Amino acid sequence: MTSDVADAADLERIRAFALELRKSIVTMLAAAGSGHSAGPLGMADFMAVLYSSVLRHDPKNPEWEDRDLFFLSHGHTAPVLYAALAESGYFPKEELLTLRAYGTRLQGHPERHALPGIESTSGPLGSGLSQAAGYAYALKHLRPDPSRRVYVAMGDGELDEGNIWEAAMFAAGHGLGNLIGIVDRNFIQIDGSTEDVMPLGDLAEKFRAFGWTALDVDGHDIEALLGAFAFARAQADRPTVLVAHTIPGKGVSFMESDYKWHGKPPTAAERDAALAELELAVQR
Repeated sequence: MTSDVADAADLERIRAFALELRKSIVTMLAAAGSGHSAGPLGMADFMAVLYSSVLRHDPKNPEWEDRDLFFLSHGHTAPVLYAALAESGYFPKEELLTLRAYGTRLQGHPERHALPGIESTSGPLGSGLSQAAGYAYALKHLRPDPSRRVYVAMGDGELDEGNIWEAAMFAAGHGLGNLIGIVDRNFIQIDGSTEDVMPLGDLAEKFRAFGWTALDVDGHDIEALLGAFAFARAQADRPTVLVAHTIPGKGVSFMESDYKWHGKPPTAAERDAALAELELAVQR
């Protein structure tokens, strides 16, 4: 399903989708007793926009030849991808409770072929853009299909990796206008603020210097995200990146902007408090 223009009903539907993602993320992480909370919660809005309105995909036919492709580079944020797939109907939501369990299809990092709708196996940080650029190159130059797009979500912390920038040069050099990157610019990584660990500065300007079209966007503004994705889809000759400014732990006050929640799951009591807070925000 794709949409360039959203009315009030569309916006409410996407916000409801994002709320369900956040509830699922908190619930599955508490059940697992391990995993990452802050990043997935912060990404819920742009993932809701992607999976409910932008991405061309068909949960009933995951291998649809005309589908868009989505890659999750920072695979430790897998809970938000699993939640989006389940909410879209790729597999039953009850299976989310098996996150990280022995033998589950929902491992700590997504694995291609383990679940329908997963396009790549992740693990080492910084690899996703190279994978996505390779697919985009094939779709543009080897088996041309101008209707399809390749999306890749990246964490800001993993932009410390040099191979991200090698892939950025490759993508611009080959005119991959069918490649759309989303950087989750939440300013945290496992050891603290990104700007303390390895200052990243103005990421949009960095990507522009590498030949990309780059937009800064509020990662929680549904209308702004829809507009940014529509703009990105219209590009033909150069890749586009959306630097999505997000609040880590968004929606759960005791997690928001606290880097300690980068790789920490909620307890059962914290889960209940988080779910209550999320529901209360809807009632307001």
